[in-house]
Amino acid sequence: MATRDLTATAGGPAATTAERAGQLEAHGIDHIPDAERHGRPRELFAVWAAPNVSYLSLVVGATLVLTGLTLGQALAVIAVGNLLWILTGVLAVSGPAAGTTGSVVSRAMYGVRGNKAVIALTGWLISAAYLALNWSAASVAGIGLAAQLGAPGGPVLDVAIICAVAAATLVVAVYGHATIVRLYAVLSIALTLVFVVVGGYVLAHTDWSYRPAHALHGGALWTALAGGFALIASTPLSYGNSPDLARYLPRDSSPVAVAGWTALGAYLPSVLFTALGALAATGLDMSDPQRALEGILPPWFVPVFVTAVICNTVANNGLTAYSAGLTLQSIGVRLGRVPAVLIIGVLATAMTLYALLVFDFLTSVNTMLELVVVVTGPAVGVYVADIAVRRNRYDGPALLDESRTSPFWYDGGVHRAGVAAFLAGSVAAVLAVRTSFWTGPVAALCGDANLSLLAGLLVSAAVHAALGRPRAA
Repeated sequence: MATRDLTATAGGPAATTAERAGQLEAHGIDHIPDAERHGRPRELFAVWAAPNVSYLSLVVGATLVLTGLTLGQALAVIAVGNLLWILTGVLAVSGPAAGTTGSVVSRAMYGVRGNKAVIALTGWLISAAYLALNWSAASVAGIGLAAQLGAPGGPVLDVAIICAVAAATLVVAVYGHATIVRLYAVLSIALTLVFVVVGGYVLAHTDWSYRPAHALHGGALWTALAGGFALIASTPLSYGNSPDLARYLPRDSSPVAVAGWTALGAYLPSVLFTALGALAATGLDMSDPQRALEGILPPWFVPVFVTAVICNTVANNGLTAYSAGLTLQSIGVRLGRVPAVLIIGVLATAMTLYALLVFDFLTSVNTMLELVVVVTGPAVGVYVADIAVRRNRYDGPALLDESRTSPFWYDGGVHRAGVAAFLAGSVAAVLAVRTSFWTGPVAALCGDANLSLLAGLLVSAAVHAALGRPRAA
């Protein structure tokens, strides 16, 4: 039975330590007592805004225009695709209800043993890839700035910059929830101000009469729209950790407020800054986004911009590393939260160093990420369906019981309905996916359109809703 966090902190049992910003978080996957619940749902707005005031959003928005969409079509895809942040908000409501992490709540869906296999893939291995990918992008920006400032180049400096970005991220993840809530409130404002300035220069170079050289029609247009939607919507589906950031809220917090502030905090900056990237592509050569943007910014502002890019990466990866540490505990590794965070951090840092200094590992990572939606979509579909079936009634202490007498032991530790729903959604997604190396038969029948996201999400949700009968709530 795992009923308390194993984190070794400076004082006594985790359950007796009040949560404060600037102090190591005492809790891990253990149940948060009602006496230690605090805060309001509106705090979640800044928690989700800071990671999404993003340079990568600009890159994604530019990509939509570069694939041949008109400005109007790109903006429509951005607005609609980002609506899937609503699902991230829906997942968050289980945090206050259960008082524990999403990686523990999902035991209700897959069983104590079945859950370990699912979250090892969806919540840990994929997290390591995302950490490496984001750290690589931020490190390249930092290395480029160092070169502009006249710093002597070489592998020693490169390693120092990569490790510094990773270390800053891990400090945030190690200190945990209260520090994240306080810090991200400041970061969301600071990053917004920087990117608003960048936006002003982008708007000055926007070609409002832009038309693609070769307008898309018929099947080609349908394929581009579907691919753009999958690209945009894959981001919210990669954030299955929203319950982790909401679990300290009082048990009676309004589910509508929890879901709404989470979704709105991510949706607004995602739409605004992805749209800004699309606008930039009408007047700038966004095949090299960093050089294009730095080319229109005043020289004195370039270091500010690069610093903002790095800070955004720290905010984004801070959430990922924080939840990945909790996931490692949920898998059953007998470690405290802090060592668990450091393990995922060391692994991802090694991947980043290898990617930038030894081998073009990012090519392989990007290829893998084309298929991430094949598992993240079904995982979100099962989770959302389970919340609906159970009416968001989760017993946190019972979920933490890993013994054979646990109500979530099911059949040999596996909830067959949940696992079947996840696998059915994954198969549907594989059949409907379109990547650089594989086009599923369903996608081929639909004009090579990438329909994997919707297929995996809808099939997994439908199967779980039909087969999953909760035995405990």
